[in-house]
Amino acid sequence: MTGQILFDSWSGLARVLIVGTAAYAMLIVFLRISGKRTLSKMNAFDLVVTVALGSTLATVLLSRSVPLAEGVLALALLICLQFVLTWASVRSRRVRDLIKSEPALLVRDGVYLEGAMRKERMTREEIDAALRDSGVAALSGAAAVVLETDGSLSVVESGGGRR
Repeated sequence: MTGQILFDSWSGLARVLIVGTAAYAMLIVFLRISGKRTLSKMNAFDLVVTVALGSTLATVLLSRSVPLAEGVLALALLICLQFVLTWASVRSRRVRDLIKSEPALLVRDGVYLEGAMRKERMTREEIDAALRDSGVAALSGAAAVVLETDGSLSVVESGGGRR
């Protein structure tokens, strides 16, 4: 029993090498075919697809009960669904509104917008960190701080905000 925890068999290792290489290669091919947008940092749906792709690849690699063909089909299905969803969101405002949030203004003219911060669950410390990261020395140097749809913070500098 103890031996199986560290090493089960040479055939198990060979399976991981062969299936892992094939599944990884197919994932790269699918991602190249589907385009840059498939794994872009845009919204929660993109994050879900990225996590699902990683989970599927890991399952194909480590589960002997999942044949390579089924794993490759699962990867292709996830990428196709993401492609269809992004294609539809570009062409339909209704779909876009369903899957994508709007940016949120958190600071205007050097003033924290407390209601927006509470709604988006953002703290002053997080905003201050974004200001520092953007090279803005003080809150008064920010014309705006926006929580983007991908969760990042954008700082729009006012006249004299640089250090």
